[in-house]
Amino acid sequence: MSRKVLGRTGKVLGIVALLVFSLFPAYWMFTTAIDADAATRGASLLPTDLTWAHFDRVLDQGGFGTYIKNSVLVATGTVLISALVALLAAVAVARFTFSFRKAVLVMILIVQMVPLEALVIPLFLQARNLQLLNSLIGLVIVYLAFSLPFAIWTLRGFVAAVPKEVEEAAYMDGASWGRMFWSVLLPLVAPGLVATSVFAFITAWNEFIFALTFMQDSDRYTVAIGLQKFFGQNTADWGAVMAASTLITLPVVVFFTLVQRNLSSGLAAGAVKG
Repeated sequence: MSRKVLGRTGKVLGIVALLVFSLFPAYWMFTTAIDADAATRGASLLPTDLTWAHFDRVLDQGGFGTYIKNSVLVATGTVLISALVALLAAVAVARFTFSFRKAVLVMILIVQMVPLEALVIPLFLQARNLQLLNSLIGLVIVYLAFSLPFAIWTLRGFVAAVPKEVEEAAYMDGASWGRMFWSVLLPLVAPGLVATSVFAFITAWNEFIFALTFMQDSDRYTVAIGLQKFFGQNTADWGAVMAASTLITLPVVVFFTLVQRNLSSGLAAGAVKG
């Protein structure tokens, strides 16, 4: 009994320590955002006086509402297009035989190895020639170039793991390829689709270098660029910084919550169809 009690106590302490380690930065960020004396808070665990003035200043004077809208548009476009293109490409490389199939897979891996910093100048020149600078559409296209290789490679494994007998059974029941794809294959690869969607969303939401290089007007800025407005040369408005950081974090949490629900329904649907 003593060993069991010690074991359970150790597990509880480990979980509590993990939660504290994981959630403390979020707690510090939010409490600093609502602290009236954020600049002089020091190491105090509790805010001295509560206020929402930092959020009002960020949204009204900092124009952060526009930056959030731009980031939502860019991230949503990146997720939807990358999910569709990556899924179709993954089905192609996993199920069909064609010339240079292995070469295509090798190229996908090579693209992932290229440092992003090495692509800033060539992509900037190409976007300028295509008149896509200072355009949210151009930024979506750039983010697709980053997220698609990972998404295709990941989804290829999920598609290849689906037994071909499942597809053949659907064909024998009279299903067309489109019906089989929508009702059988898609629910089974839903976990991989969710994983790649999370990666694409976080990539588009947090990216800074290309957004700073491509966006020239302040009304086209994303949240990553807008956050730097509250940093001066030798100082920073920590209340506004933490309030803006909280606003940046909330859409990510909401998106992850939504895809978690979709992941559960996708797993259940896949089990029923299989």
